[in-house]
Amino acid sequence: MSQTSIHPLVLGRRKSSTRTIDKYAIVPLAACVFALIVMPLLQFINPPSAEAVADGAARPENRILWPVIAAISVVFAIQNRSRLAKLTWPPHIICLIAYLVFAGASVLWAFSPKISFTRFAQEVMVVISIVLPAMLAARRSDIMHGLFLCFAFAAILNVFFVYSGTHTDAFHWSPHGFQYVYIGSPGYFPSKNLLGECAAVAFLLSLHEILCPGWRRVLGIIGVAMSISLIFSSDSKTALGLALICPFLSGLTLITRKVTRISPAIIILSITLCYVVLSIVFHYNLNWLSYKLYGDPTFTGRTVIWDFVQHEIDRRPLLGWGYESFWLVPGSPAFVEAPSWVKAMPNGHNGYYDTMLDLGYVGLAFLLVFIIATLHAIGRVADRDLVRASLVLSLALFLILYNFLERLWMHGFQVLWVVFVIVAAEIGRYWGPFPLRRVPSGLRSPRPGSPGPSLGARMPRPRIGLS
Repeated sequence: MSQTSIHPLVLGRRKSSTRTIDKYAIVPLAACVFALIVMPLLQFINPPSAEAVADGAARPENRILWPVIAAISVVFAIQNRSRLAKLTWPPHIICLIAYLVFAGASVLWAFSPKISFTRFAQEVMVVISIVLPAMLAARRSDIMHGLFLCFAFAAILNVFFVYSGTHTDAFHWSPHGFQYVYIGSPGYFPSKNLLGECAAVAFLLSLHEILCPGWRRVLGIIGVAMSISLIFSSDSKTALGLALICPFLSGLTLITRKVTRISPAIIILSITLCYVVLSIVFHYNLNWLSYKLYGDPTFTGRTVIWDFVQHEIDRRPLLGWGYESFWLVPGSPAFVEAPSWVKAMPNGHNGYYDTMLDLGYVGLAFLLVFIIATLHAIGRVADRDLVRASLVLSLALFLILYNFLERLWMHGFQVLWVVFVIVAAEIGRYWGPFPLRRVPSGLRSPRPGSPGPSLGARMPRPRIGLS
């Protein structure tokens, strides 16, 4: 009897309760802790001056801690250079690197090459700090559980800030103009939208923990309760809607893939195409949907910003204005030509428009290829761990959809961009071949001419799964 007839491929699965977080996994988690907790708290304690915001200057802690984290990652890479050389680099990580390289090349034609190069160097440090150590982490390292602990701790801190009376009163856009109204609580973040989007990510991570046994399930239930409370406190309707839609869409996609064996990227693109066709047939769009849901077809004044952005994209459609060389750059069209309050915007509140603004249609093509390759690679995760695939797909979909209303793609130290790079690295860890466990002697294929195992011999039970 042959080996394959006795047992399937032995991959050595370990229970999630035995997974740990090694020294390599700590580095990307440290990057997340800094972007999610440390930096916002420092901004809360010592808010940046109006001059620093206008100049787009990096804070001192960013100039110190990110180079340190990146240097640690480089040291780990040098120590494990032979191991890195043998790694199978996933296509979506290669696409991310190509996207990053093109952003660096845009410094050559940027409106402000000095500012563009400085912000690009910061982005390189973010990617290095996450991708290199995550790819070096052991198979049993549970980076997503570590990510949940980061967001759970942030949620606990924000609960204290929110219920201690922290809130935001500000000018709020309405169809009748600006009004000074209460717009939600920001917690310790600079804005209430940041609290809403981070609480939504904590909600998605908590749902995954509920599916785990023991104390992780208890922590997941507590995390869900805190996350929902913070989303309502922030009054972030978009974050709430996407937090509920994305797990459903993720499950639907993975079920469809299991039945049809079609790539998740193709399934998501098919759903998008169906939406476009239906919107054309029934004559509705996102503005109509926003009006029906919130009574405001402008997405809180975003359409005013987008009209200006589209005009500036048309001026440099192919290669754009250079990476991060438009908003908050002295003398740029954002300061000179933008209407009234749009001059003070830190970004265009749309990741796809801002990508075209910075890198043109060529840069948008690099971004879309990276997104599609990432969604396709989730199929490899689903082959080995369906629950983990559901989590990373939910997070990826949330960030992809949220970019229609906020700028997250390759945007400095923005916490949700850090989360997306961590998700991409986690997906990449499932791309390469997993090592096979040693096959028990009773299950080995007999040598030619030798007798097979006796019929009365007790056969050891095979162990299946990931190591």
